[in-house]
Amino acid sequence: MLNLKRPRSLFFSSCLILGLSSVGISCSTTKSSGGSGNWKDLFNGKDLSGWKTAGGNAKYLVEDNSIVGVMTKKTPNSFLVTDREYGDFILELDVKLEGNSTNSGIQTRSHIDPKGNNGRGRVYGRQVEIDPTERAWTGGIYDEGRREWLYPLDLNPVARNAYKTEEFNHVRIEAIGNETRTWINGVPTSYVVDSLDATGFIALQVHSIPDNLDGKKVYFKNIKIQTENLKPKAFPKEVYIVNTNANQLSRDEQANGYKLLFNGKDHAGWISAKGSKFPEKGWNIKDGIISVQKSDGGESTNGGDIITEKQYKAFDLSFDFKLTPGANSGVKYFVTLNEKTAGSSIGPEYQILDDALHPDAKLGKNGNRTLASLYDLITSDRNPRPRKPIGVWNRGRIVVEPNNKVTYYLNGFKMLEFVRGSEEFRKLVAGSKYKDWERFGEAEQGHILLQDHGDNVSFRSIKIKELK
Repeated sequence: MLNLKRPRSLFFSSCLILGLSSVGISCSTTKSSGGSGNWKDLFNGKDLSGWKTAGGNAKYLVEDNSIVGVMTKKTPNSFLVTDREYGDFILELDVKLEGNSTNSGIQTRSHIDPKGNNGRGRVYGRQVEIDPTERAWTGGIYDEGRREWLYPLDLNPVARNAYKTEEFNHVRIEAIGNETRTWINGVPTSYVVDSLDATGFIALQVHSIPDNLDGKKVYFKNIKIQTENLKPKAFPKEVYIVNTNANQLSRDEQANGYKLLFNGKDHAGWISAKGSKFPEKGWNIKDGIISVQKSDGGESTNGGDIITEKQYKAFDLSFDFKLTPGANSGVKYFVTLNEKTAGSSIGPEYQILDDALHPDAKLGKNGNRTLASLYDLITSDRNPRPRKPIGVWNRGRIVVEPNNKVTYYLNGFKMLEFVRGSEEFRKLVAGSKYKDWERFGEAEQGHILLQDHGDNVSFRSIKIKELK
């Protein structure tokens, strides 16, 4: 089993000492690489002093002042690992990958499970992706050997154009406090707030490959690091921040306009969809989690749906959810309560469902009642990769732009998009269970709703930013 608990970092940037944002714009507006005169080389340009191999059997050698990893068939992911660990740092290097059929990466604050890979060790920890494939997620953050994708570049599509194929690309990584931020060729790329692994080694990856890529190479050069007097660069407010810390907003999230809809302690801001108070039964708040309690599997037959007291127009809404086996729930929005219903209140829905066990997954049309779908209207992307197992926390996200474009995400992967009120949207409504509701989903504003469908489903980290 991997050791997921690490001690708190003893390394702090000058910004943290001053009580400022560890990586926020308010902390520093420098446009330089950060600091002056305190860079240290991690690679001497001549040999692999200060590094060791781990994982697979790919070769690492030195050519023309570069570390060269040679892709090797029939071996798992291979790593060249620093012989010391780092806490807070700024790392810069140049990377080039031959071809566009595989990927590489740079491990940060990572570790080795010594029992993995038949005793050669399995590397795990946050990885900055180098991805020249059509997906183009270079600079995204992947949790190697553990949680998988933390920051897919579906969350920042502009940055997907930063990587240059078959050329050296400049990578900047800031790991300060519990925040990791990346740049590719000067383009701000990803931003993760995550409290796992306050210290760890840095490593260069050669990915496992199909046999036809045997002998291809990945090049790393100009590898330098700062660990003192760190001066983080400014980061655009419009770039989404992934925060894995439950029910918390980072300083930059607050500065960018995000607010918690659930404070992790009580039902402040939420009431019953059927009355002016929070339900007396059917919902439980404990240990930072708000949960629908198991009843009979029916719509709003126990505690009933709950809604925000406030109504919203355009917004960016994120929420963590965890399903129990066979469970059904949903997050609705633009709920006006004008419709008088015996069951759940009416509004567009982000479907939350155990697709394998709940019968609703086989109803509707072409799977449009499955997880992360626009319920009964649009089927979510069927890529299995974003879907985490039942009993594990997933992150949903709904973005409603002022122009009525709506986008759904699941664990950072884009699942679908549509435009409220468009001709295409109205045609979908006309062929759905909502056909009899006038101008369904087109309200100017409405409440956000957590659904009671009679199954045990949990929520946390519900946060929102109103968009203008």
